[in-house]
Amino acid sequence: MSLRDKFTGTGIAIVTPFHADGKIDWESFKKLINFWIAGKVEYLVVLGTTGESATIHGEEKQQVFTFLNETVSGRVPLVAGIGGNDTQDVLAGFRKFDLTGYDAILSVSPYYNKPNQEGIYQHYKALDSATPLPIIMYNVPGRTGQSVAAETQLRIARDCKNVFATKEASGNFDLINQIIKNKPADFMVISGDDPITLQMIGGGAEGLISVVGNAYPLEYSTMVRLCLQGKFDEARPLHDKYIDIITSMFAEGSPSGVKAYLSEMRLCQNTFRLPVWKVSDQHHQRIRELMKTV
Repeated sequence: MSLRDKFTGTGIAIVTPFHADGKIDWESFKKLINFWIAGKVEYLVVLGTTGESATIHGEEKQQVFTFLNETVSGRVPLVAGIGGNDTQDVLAGFRKFDLTGYDAILSVSPYYNKPNQEGIYQHYKALDSATPLPIIMYNVPGRTGQSVAAETQLRIARDCKNVFATKEASGNFDLINQIIKNKPADFMVISGDDPITLQMIGGGAEGLISVVGNAYPLEYSTMVRLCLQGKFDEARPLHDKYIDIITSMFAEGSPSGVKAYLSEMRLCQNTFRLPVWKVSDQHHQRIRELMKTV
């Protein structure tokens, strides 16, 4: 199966469930994995932002990678989140982690340092030369403080042959349109924003890496497939149905919002690792009310 076949459609940026003491809740993790696969999503992305990757390190990170691979057992493709703001540390992760069963790596653009565009390009060029798997680059300026310009993404797409896709979460349609218009034919553009996925696919994107899919995998992946088939009249009611829910998932931070939904579904506990914290009681009640609408 080609990379395009594997990663067209809906991937989920999956949460990491914790017990109240902060340890990983492996039982809930298994339950969630089976729930997502039953929801007919095309692939899973582990230890991205939604998975609280910033607070999971070293051997524990390897345990997560291994557990996901063993539990999924080849049922869907897998993407490992390995990124950071220290290029050498990311390269060390490439060498250290056993990624048996994985099909690609998601690597966020460097954050906090706020490198210039040449620095971002050189970062991905270094990753490209050493990666054990194909790479999805990830532009999320709301998290990193620095957008990867369209020109830089296109330069990476042309020069870095192991970087086969971009997860675009800038919300900047001028940038997105330039990438889709000028990218190499085999380079994929994947939405990183649930609420604008319908519009992005209409413009030429090839799917979504979703947060809302954690809680509503079946209907949201159905919406994405309808869009990819050009059936936008059928997709729009599903798109509209979840707009307020998506907004609520990010209103007081993510994954705080989506875990509130999952806890109401009794799929995992509403627990986190600091500095992430649960949503306010008032907002949690709002979430309960929204859940009744779907």
